[in-house]
Amino acid sequence: MLLHRRCVNCHPAGDSPHQGMEQLLHDPPVTRGPKDGGVAGLECTTCHQDRNQPLTRVPGAPKWQLAPLEMAWFGKSAPAICDQIKDRTRNGGKTLQQIVDHVAHDELVAWGWHPGADRKPAPGTQQQAGALFAAWVETGAECPEEPTPGDRR
Repeated sequence: MLLHRRCVNCHPAGDSPHQGMEQLLHDPPVTRGPKDGGVAGLECTTCHQDRNQPLTRVPGAPKWQLAPLEMAWFGKSAPAICDQIKDRTRNGGKTLQQIVDHVAHDELVAWGWHPGADRKPAPGTQQQAGALFAAWVETGAECPEEPTPGDRR
C-alpha cells in the first residue's frame, strides 16, 4: 500500500510533488517551500482547495500539502519506508499509535482513496489501511529485511 503511487506522489524525495499513475513531476512546476505547502505567491492552496473540483479536475482535500522531506518515500523500498515510519526523527515525531491514527483518520490521507475525476484510487479503503497499520503495531511493528543481491524471495 505505501508504495502505491497515490501515496508516494505526495511523499517525494525532492521539492516537487509527482502526479498521476505515471508519477510525472507536477505540472505546472511547483516547489515545496519552507513549510511543505508551496512558496509565496504559489502555495499549494492557490489551486488545491479543501475538496476535489469536478469541473476543473483539480484535486483537493483539507490541508493540501506535501509530506515533510524527512518523510520522503519516493524511490525507497518497503523495508526502508518501514524503518522510516518507526523512526520519530523521520516520521514527524509521531508515536506508532499516532501513525495508526494518521493513516486511519487523516482527511488528506483519505484523498488517496477518493481522488476524484477519473483518477485511480489507492487499493482498499482508508479503514482497511488503518486496521492493517493497527495490526502491524499490535504484533510488534516488525519491518521486512532488505533482500540481499541474488536473493530470490
